Amino acid sequence: MFTGIIEAVGTISAIKHHAHDMTISVDSGTLDLSDVKLGDSIAHNGVCLTITALHKNGYDVDISNETISRSGFASIKIGFKVNLEKAMQMSSRFGGHIVSGHVDGVGEITSMTRVGSAIEYWIKAPLDLAKYIAEKGSITIDGISLTTNAIDNSAFKLTIIPHTIAQTTMQDYQVGTLVNLEVDVIARYLERLISSNQNVETEKESTMDLLARSGFFTG
Repeated sequence: MFTGIIEAVGTISAIKHHAHDMTISVDSGTLDLSDVKLGDSIAHNGVCLTITALHKNGYDVDISNETISRSGFASIKIGFKVNLEKAMQMSSRFGGHIVSGHVDGVGEITSMTRVGSAIEYWIKAPLDLAKYIAEKGSITIDGISLTTNAIDNSAFKLTIIPHTIAQTTMQDYQVGTLVNLEVDVIARYLERLISSNQNVETEKESTMDLLARSGFFTG
């Protein structure tokens, strides 16, 4: 589990392609690895990956074909920058929102406008994710916990302060940049809960209709 508060920016230093997946080496930059061990989880641009080897300046992680197909890692190259966040501890401050590290899709930056010292970004999300994105709700962009300020169909607006830009890979964003999206997990669970209740009610109605048609009771 993560909070979407980025701890450091890392750099992909090596990529090894396998038959159906790949292993990447990450130069972890200023990320404190003193408490990290094999098997621990670190979010990379919002993707939860498991440490498989530790090096002097970083570590290795394996990326499955499923993750490659669903995230921006499909176009990863050596030198690629990634936002890093270690899995949260029970004693950590919960500064962002609940982030699972399971990317839902890839969005595209369609415009960038400076407003005072901040920058407004419009990002187009896949149509099937639009229903989970709400004005003033939470969304994760490349692992960063952010607030949506406006909605236009499947597109949404972010207003980002200079500190967030300077401390993350947002400093390299341009119009056309593809970003990993994770919608608010609470919205997904609410949808599942509501749809399950509707299915139960439909099953109840179908059962009562069947009993009535079979003559077990009359109105």
